[in-house]
Amino acid sequence: MESATLRPKKHNPVTAFIAAWLGWCFDGLDGYLYVLVALPFVKELLGPEATVEKVAGTAALIQACFLVGWAVGGAFFGRIGDKIGRTKTLTLTILTFAIFTGLSFFATAWWHLLIFRFLAALGIGGEWAAGSALVAETFRGKGRPWASALLQSGYMTGMILAAVSVGLLSHLPYRYVFLVGVIPALLTIPLRWAVPEPEEWAEHRNSREMPKISALFAPEVRGTTWRVLAICSLTLTCVWAFLYFNNPILRGLESVKGMPKAQQDILTRSVTVEYTLWTIAGNFFAAAVATFFGYRKAFVALVAGAFVVFVMGYRQITDLASARLWFNLTGFFATGVFALYPLYIPPLFPTLLRTTGAGFCYNFGRLISAVGVLLGGALSAQVGGPAMAVWYVGFLYILAFIVALTLPEPDSRPAQV
Repeated sequence: MESATLRPKKHNPVTAFIAAWLGWCFDGLDGYLYVLVALPFVKELLGPEATVEKVAGTAALIQACFLVGWAVGGAFFGRIGDKIGRTKTLTLTILTFAIFTGLSFFATAWWHLLIFRFLAALGIGGEWAAGSALVAETFRGKGRPWASALLQSGYMTGMILAAVSVGLLSHLPYRYVFLVGVIPALLTIPLRWAVPEPEEWAEHRNSREMPKISALFAPEVRGTTWRVLAICSLTLTCVWAFLYFNNPILRGLESVKGMPKAQQDILTRSVTVEYTLWTIAGNFFAAAVATFFGYRKAFVALVAGAFVVFVMGYRQITDLASARLWFNLTGFFATGVFALYPLYIPPLFPTLLRTTGAGFCYNFGRLISAVGVLLGGALSAQVGGPAMAVWYVGFLYILAFIVALTLPEPDSRPAQV
């Protein structure tokens, strides 16, 4: 029998954490490369006759499909992670997003790029569920929020690497940046060799029957499922509105429009690195609040701060200084809150439903955020530009605040099902 072949092996928490951190880092790298070159590369694929509106709409469609792929991959590989193990799944997902990010280099039409980005996103979404469960089953105790913040900093480090990569390859056509995304594939062989499956998963897989996916909505679990799904969907929609539109906001400023292209590219990269560093600071602020006051209050504090930033900031971005200020504060609050998710969500679910639950709740929010990107793209032209589109999306934080008040703490875990 399959379960009889599973043997718990000695597990090194540091090795497991490093593997998951690298997975997060390459998630950020491969996920953000497109955002940094979306408009000029899509324009190149559409041809010189393409209008600004056509380029913007097509780029937004590709990003929306990427987010849909992220959601599908999270759900699919989440289930795989509960069946075959966290480490095996982590290896498969990294290989998936590395290969298809690299294949984006060969796109000669916009729909080629859409397909490659969708397939790469399957791996990125799955990596989150497998990596978070791997670390959650390894790290225990009060230090978990700090480990979660450090884990999330891997994604932000990947974003910085994406910005640096685009800068280093700026003398080449935009398609070359996607070749950088192949590098994570080199991680898969040592990862599979060095990191065994967590003992907790192996023991449960040997002794228990796999629950059905419908168990996510069993009486013992469904309250958690719905609440976590809601908070993930709302915060993801808001933050992806920022992540996708901050580049158009920046390049649309009067003081930036007149700059030579090379100078605009340098500015974009420096602003990206700056607000990413603020995000890392926000990650550890979130961890501090969660450590001393609990996860629920940490979510409430970060969501409230993000709401204030979106509503106060994005009606006032008229110059470069204000753009930097509000981008950095958005990184601190709106993106900083994501440090809580990696080690908050998995322990809320039974062991053999853990990556399924984490992958479904966190990544299903991508479907909602994909709709948000498309609507934001349409809204941008109607309400006065991308900054105002972000301002309107920010009101979703009111709903997120209400949901945050009801979130469970990880120690109040549901019964095994």
